[in-house]
Amino acid sequence: MTCPALPDGFDFTDPDLLQDRVPLPEFAQLRQTEPVHWITQPRRISGFDDTGYWAVTRHEDVKYVSTHPELFSSNLNTAVIRFNESISRDQIEVQKMIMLNMDPPEHTRVRQIVQRGFTPRSIRSLEETLRDRARSIVETALEQAGPDGSFDFVNNVAVELPLQAIAELIGVPQEDRSKIFDWSNKMVAYDDPEYAITEEIGAEAAMEIVSYSMNLAAARKECPAKDIVSQLVAAEDEGNLSSDEFGFFVILLAVAGNETTRNAITHGMHAFLTHPEQWELYKRERPATAAEEIVRWATPVVSFQRTATQDTELGGVTVKKGDRVGVFYSSANHDPEVFENPGAFDITRDPNPHLGFGGGGPHFCLGKSLAVLEINLIFNAIADVLPGLRLVADPRRLRSAWLNGVKELRVSAR
Repeated sequence: MTCPALPDGFDFTDPDLLQDRVPLPEFAQLRQTEPVHWITQPRRISGFDDTGYWAVTRHEDVKYVSTHPELFSSNLNTAVIRFNESISRDQIEVQKMIMLNMDPPEHTRVRQIVQRGFTPRSIRSLEETLRDRARSIVETALEQAGPDGSFDFVNNVAVELPLQAIAELIGVPQEDRSKIFDWSNKMVAYDDPEYAITEEIGAEAAMEIVSYSMNLAAARKECPAKDIVSQLVAAEDEGNLSSDEFGFFVILLAVAGNETTRNAITHGMHAFLTHPEQWELYKRERPATAAEEIVRWATPVVSFQRTATQDTELGGVTVKKGDRVGVFYSSANHDPEVFENPGAFDITRDPNPHLGFGGGGPHFCLGKSLAVLEINLIFNAIADVLPGLRLVADPRRLRSAWLNGVKELRVSAR
């Protein structure tokens, strides 16, 4: 294959790059020329004592890595492709208690327990409450808009429903949801100087979530309620989460269920406002396919990583045992071998086999149904209450190594 002409030192996990843009042209180049390509890094820059990782860019290969955990481990180096260079190995090891960073059979055991809270019945039971909440969130944003009708869509709209859904799901008092928001922000914003978050502050925030959750678990064991906490820790049968396992599960919820859905909603609104014909179509028809296209378009998690457990062939190259492998969902979701006209935002796209909820396999997103429900409910509310919403300024992007995040999106109701 021809050698891709990426600039020297180009790194898809460079937080300065993702603060500016998602590198779709570079992904396209690699898909055509070298779909599994070695990216060289200085030692320790990502927190790992190695010299880089393999970038996997084709839909087919991302799916293969995701569905073969016996070859590509989430546990050996965790699923986070780049930490801050100051992180210690001990701090990385602690993160292996989060389900995202487990391999079967331990992952299978924990997932079988926690999926009790994500049954279709559990999600349906939240729908009416969340529909009312979505409407109230949008109406409140309109009431609190400035004299010119403008407001920040991220903090006034996109943040709220995912937080309230998680609070409702696990029985966190709604007045405590801002704590979850604050802690989860601190855990993932360590690359963005605007937040002045150090690894230590991020670790402290994680411990705050664990401590809060363990107290919640202890209270439910003492006095069970009709919520997911009671289902996971307080049932009398075997196979429940320990208090610390529950704490690390809430960390996963705070990031995977909060940050990602918030960013999908924000990118979705930006896409609608920059593709007005799609917004008109949505307001008119409310297609059931819209949420999946919003997630494909947004791909809130640009990449996760796996570590090879043995020498193996992938995309025409030999990946050595111990090599880190970056699976780039943003690239896979723009693969023209799978998606017709992938650069188009098309809310009627069907089928839509995107990998925005993971590439299948054991780590396929447990909360997919809840995320789709939240996206549908919030955009229905926006279409009803703020049909004439318009863009005021370009989004301000988060500086991150692996999240496609937006910090601010100024819009106007006038």
